[in-house]
Amino acid sequence: MRITVAIITYNWPAALERVLEALARQTRLPDEVIVTDDGSRADTREVIERVAATFPVRLVHLWQPDDGARMSRARNRAIAAATGDYVILIDGDMVAEPHFVADHEAFAMKGCYVQGSRVLSDENLTRRMLADGSVRATFFTPGIERRRHTLRLPWLARRYAKPGRKTRGIKSCNWGFWRDDLIAINGFNEAMTGWGREDTELVHRAYHHGLYRREMRFSGLATHLYHRTRKNIVDNPNDRILDDTRQRKLVRCELGLDQHLAEFAVAPPDVRPGSAGNV
Repeated sequence: MRITVAIITYNWPAALERVLEALARQTRLPDEVIVTDDGSRADTREVIERVAATFPVRLVHLWQPDDGARMSRARNRAIAAATGDYVILIDGDMVAEPHFVADHEAFAMKGCYVQGSRVLSDENLTRRMLADGSVRATFFTPGIERRRHTLRLPWLARRYAKPGRKTRGIKSCNWGFWRDDLIAINGFNEAMTGWGREDTELVHRAYHHGLYRREMRFSGLATHLYHRTRKNIVDNPNDRILDDTRQRKLVRCELGLDQHLAEFAVAPPDVRPGSAGNV
């Protein structure tokens, strides 16, 4: 089982550096990490190149021009480029606990996707974590919300893992999908731009396809670095796309992953020095 971790990022290189450092310290290293970049400035590439010098696994940087928030397109490009059988999707502000990848591997089950959780850090803790990569959120760390998500209890995690089709708490910041399933539903809907709903819309198509959800609590831990939210959007056009998907019980979106498969028929190069682009 080859595992690809796909990180979406946009103009926060300090956070991305911490995310990459955490992935380099995993007890079970991913087989590949893809940073998919929604149009960041050159300083993001500089961070990736610096981290690449000592990064332990294949590292890919995909960049697309900054033409507004195109998260769906950026994630689709990473999925299309992935060489792994299983794709873990995280955001560029999610700092993983050392067992993160191992826990995702343990929860992976055919016919299911995995929904992980996150610890929310406040501004002060985020500032400390960005300044010092050794700082991690634990149960007793001040400045966190959803404190229970700092607890790694595999025996308890298994009690929550029964497959179901829950629609609450959908968050693409910590997901695990079989790549074949994402191809079958045509990935994210690129008609959805701007903030929100693209993850919920994808999950509804996944359910229409016959997939189930495995809840990953007390495992697959990660700390979400603080930033301002854009949740309160009035009359979000993405809501109308989501409603249409629900009503028509769509499985595939029209504008999705398949338009990027030819571009990545040959895997993109490994950016690590001396890698010669090997997969």
